[in-house]
Amino acid sequence: MSLITCENAAFAYENKPVIENLNFTVDSGDYLCIVGENGSGKSTLIKGLLQLMSPAVGKIIMGDELRANEIGYLPQQTALQKDFPASVCEVVLSGCLNQSGLRPFYGREQKQSARKNMEQLGILDLKNECYRDLSGGQQQRVLLARALCATTKMLLLDEPVTGLDPVVTYELYQLIEKINRELKITVVMVSHDIESAVKYASHILHLQNEQLFYGTTAEYLNSDLGKKFMRGDCDD
Repeated sequence: MSLITCENAAFAYENKPVIENLNFTVDSGDYLCIVGENGSGKSTLIKGLLQLMSPAVGKIIMGDELRANEIGYLPQQTALQKDFPASVCEVVLSGCLNQSGLRPFYGREQKQSARKNMEQLGILDLKNECYRDLSGGQQQRVLLARALCATTKMLLLDEPVTGLDPVVTYELYQLIEKINRELKITVVMVSHDIESAVKYASHILHLQNEQLFYGTTAEYLNSDLGKKFMRGDCDD
């Protein structure tokens, strides 16, 4: 079942193309990793998938089983966000806002969802701690739990391991894989880390201001492009 279909899409700023020739699908249960160098159009595509930006050409179609407010989004963190003075529980609960409508408070179901997601990510014991006092890895777990409160269908993760040490990075990748396989939540992850992408993802979308490749990870590894980047000779 296709959750997102991208058909001949292109995005532009002030009529200047940023990324074009986009043709891919995200099916239920996929783990799609979007890779490419800085400036290749990854951030622009994220805005398109979140329906924050409309294609200049072509279209992005949401399947009947997915709405834009049902995508759990984990953005790249800024220094200001890392210093946010709220409790872990408050941050995680804020992921329920899209589903709250006009209600000014969180209900029992939402509080139970926040507790369940904190427990799944091993941070329930931190629920009363101040978010800004946590380590980088703990903060990312909190934000991942927050994103899970927003969805039971799809996570969109923008460079979720940036700035983390290798051990914490490995642990976070394991958590994301577990969410995809055990909770059956579709994952779309933006990353510059191609080696990790091919280790965990089911599909690869490689961008360089246009779509260079879309297919399964096995197909990518067997492609000339995949072989080139995996060898590390992409500047040749």
